[in-house]
Amino acid sequence: MNLLPPESDDCFAVRQAARHISKLYERHLSEAGVTPTQFSIMNELVRRPGTTMIELADAMVMDRTSLVRALKPLLRDRLVAESAEEHGKRRLRLALTESGCTKLEEAAGHWRMAQASFEGSFGQQQATDLRNELFRITRDVSYAKR
Repeated sequence: MNLLPPESDDCFAVRQAARHISKLYERHLSEAGVTPTQFSIMNELVRRPGTTMIELADAMVMDRTSLVRALKPLLRDRLVAESAEEHGKRRLRLALTESGCTKLEEAAGHWRMAQASFEGSFGQQQATDLRNELFRITRDVSYAKR
């Protein structure tokens, strides 16, 4: 069997790095009682209030099942609210509640500490370059759709 070494496996490298970085953010954000995914969802809802579940899943590059799983505690705790779209359509629109804005503000302080920790150990410019390249991949490269 001719296996590739991990050093030549792009998927393995990206997933391993993502798990490593996620642990850092999980540790900090757990102080506010949210996960990194929930923090990103709340942050996205601030930028795009009234977004639909499909729009949010696309923006987060998540399947709908994973998004629903992450949203359930936010809805239960009334940090995010659902409202029916006008004109009788069945799509629900999501928005951050006042409590959600307060929770996001609290969590943002913990996020900033995680960000500073990562940039302090990895390098601020390297972190910026990495972030730009990762966003370029999700914005400009459509491997998953091929």
